[in-house]
Amino acid sequence: MTATGTVRLTAAQALVRFLAQQVVERDGVEHVFFGGCFGIFGHGNVAGIGEALYEDPGALTYYQARNEQAMVHAAVGYARMRNRLGAFVCTSSIGPGATNMVTGAALATINRLPVLLIPGDVFASRRPDPVLQQLEVPWQGDASVNDCFRPVSRYFDRIERPEQVAPAASSAMRVLVNQADTGAVTLAFMQDVQAEAWDFPKELFRRRVWRVPRPRPDERSLADAAELIRGARRPLLVAGGGVIYSEATGALKAFVEATGIAVGETQAGKGSLPYDHPLALGAIGVTGTSAANRLAAEADVVIGIGTRWTDFTTASKTAFQNPAARFVNVNVADVDAAKLAGLTLVGDARATLDALAQLLAGYEVERAYRDQVARLVADWQAEVDRLYRLGHEPLPAQSEVIGAVNEAVGPEDVVVCAAGSMPGDLHKLWRTRDPKGYHVEYGYSCMGYEIPGGLGVKLAAPEREVYVLVGDGSYLMLPSDIVTAVQEGLKLTIVVVDNHGFSSIGGLSRFLGTDGFGTLYRYRRDGSLGLDSDPSPAPVLPVDLAANAESLGARVIRCAGVDGLRAGLEEAKRNPGTVVLYVEVDRYAEVPSYESWWDVPVAEVSGVEAVREARAGYEQGRARERPHL
Repeated sequence: MTATGTVRLTAAQALVRFLAQQVVERDGVEHVFFGGCFGIFGHGNVAGIGEALYEDPGALTYYQARNEQAMVHAAVGYARMRNRLGAFVCTSSIGPGATNMVTGAALATINRLPVLLIPGDVFASRRPDPVLQQLEVPWQGDASVNDCFRPVSRYFDRIERPEQVAPAASSAMRVLVNQADTGAVTLAFMQDVQAEAWDFPKELFRRRVWRVPRPRPDERSLADAAELIRGARRPLLVAGGGVIYSEATGALKAFVEATGIAVGETQAGKGSLPYDHPLALGAIGVTGTSAANRLAAEADVVIGIGTRWTDFTTASKTAFQNPAARFVNVNVADVDAAKLAGLTLVGDARATLDALAQLLAGYEVERAYRDQVARLVADWQAEVDRLYRLGHEPLPAQSEVIGAVNEAVGPEDVVVCAAGSMPGDLHKLWRTRDPKGYHVEYGYSCMGYEIPGGLGVKLAAPEREVYVLVGDGSYLMLPSDIVTAVQEGLKLTIVVVDNHGFSSIGGLSRFLGTDGFGTLYRYRRDGSLGLDSDPSPAPVLPVDLAANAESLGARVIRCAGVDGLRAGLEEAKRNPGTVVLYVEVDRYAEVPSYESWWDVPVAEVSGVEAVREARAGYEQGRARERPHL
């Protein structure tokens, strides 16, 4: 029945009431779309959105945040765990509170994950201009700092009158639930307008269900793809995040078992097959396994399912060396389906896999291909076993830390990471047993994502144990959501891996001939912060990350080596609250690259011999790039 009449509300009250009534449905299953609202209040939103949440606490559950960037990361973690079928609202005041969210907005949009941002804005009336924290642009009277959100939002609108709430909110929802075109949605909300009243139609606040369909590619494209695959002798399937978001892992398993085609996984697609499936090659690309990268080099038909084909997946377009290689791209977003001059299949991953399986009935790869895959997979698993148990002294290698955590977690537990050297090692080495068990943000690879991202995962899946792996550099960026986890009674197990610096960029710096410049956490001595080749380096900085975590309310366990970490992990399982395990590692004990290459330009002219040598190696690597036109 259609609601009739009007109700007098402030613009902010109307927006909150509207958002609370939004529902998403896929495959006949309905979910309330918004899990709640993170917020930090200031003069730009306290009397508007803040008052609306205070007056009607049952509409959207409010969660107290400590950092605006972090609350967007937590919202992204929630959306990813919910397979884009759920989101959070994030509200901030005008000024620095708003611009702090810009990094999170970029991360959400690049990763194609929905989050609704409601930053406060200046006065629509302009009566008290310039207000506190207002940007004044001499040649543009309507500019504000919130214009920074435009390039990093999938949809941007500015609410300047109360009656604009209805069209702006409806457009926001259209984008948030769009699997092909989602990301950060920003509604910049003028602070005086938030508090203004208007007679809103009651119909605006009825329960609304947004159906998420499963579109299929057109039949001719499907037939062309099936014909191309049938002619392949060395096919390869690359599973991206779209496989998991569309809940297509069962369809993928059936497809590859019927055809015998082996699978490499992107960062977002890791877990598309269990690690011990006989056709699971593991990670592919720059951070790929020897199994996946060797098969990729020979592949004649590459089937990409739900992948953006980033440079890490294609190893800067050096992974696929077969000159006859052709691509079949399945993606709900046409911009991704058209990459690498591929045969374009625009559609839902699960629906498309089911359709291809019917068209390929009776097709199987050759026995020699299956035998090669079996050998490569066995060799790779032996390599993982070796790296898990190096016995590296006096400090353990990072691979041993990953092994200890991997062996301690349950099949449905979730590992969370984002930046530094850890994501690449996890991509290679983590043995994933559940499609949602691996949560590494690598579209933006944002330092500081780990702990707030883990908080979002826990909010989305409270029944799962969440393990956050974070390096010391990333930990120092955003540890504040430890406080939120403690406040909400949420358990996170956070493993802080300390290598006293920026390990990932340190390794890259050495590879490029610049000796770890700017990556060590050491005292300044003789004008320098230290280099990796220093024969007698300055002492490391006396930063105590464990003490910091303890001061934020976590239970802290200092772990001596891998054995100490294993014992700490068992103790953490018995603790009902957030636990931080602190362990030092050897920053120079790196995991090999396994025949991959990444295009990072090296100085063409330099007075440093090591840089000149690195440039020569760079030219050799770049010569292997293929345009795939």
